[in-house]
Amino acid sequence: MSHITPAFVDLVRVETRLYNAVSARLRDEQGVSIGQFEFLEIIDRVPGCRVLDIVGELAITVGAVSKAVDRLVAAGWCRRVAHPQDRRSSVLRLTDEGARRLAASRPVVESALVSLTAGVSPEELSRVASTLATLRAALEAGSHGSPG
Repeated sequence: MSHITPAFVDLVRVETRLYNAVSARLRDEQGVSIGQFEFLEIIDRVPGCRVLDIVGELAITVGAVSKAVDRLVAAGWCRRVAHPQDRRSSVLRLTDEGARRLAASRPVVESALVSLTAGVSPEELSRVASTLATLRAALEAGSHGSPG
């Protein structure tokens, strides 16, 4: 067996455990899941954010993103606004409540991640982050793993 399969398995298990642990803490402290946090963060960061921007960032289906956005709208955390150049499309905007949830959630996510990775040196984490960023860029450049 090559070295890549165990590395892949470790990567997936680490991601799953971090995701679940951060999501549990965030839900307990702010009533927000890590998935909702990710959506709010993307909507806040991407000017003129549309469903397709989230699809591109997260590599999940349009249907999944649309349903999740519908839930954010129902919760009062974001709204759909008609796109100024394309009336068939909507731009996503955070509501004041969505912006408050996001602002309150950011330090919780950061604190949870710092706590969960405390056993790894900053240098090691930096190397891992650099390696993952390189791998992510290569995969995204080749459109590998995109839905559909």
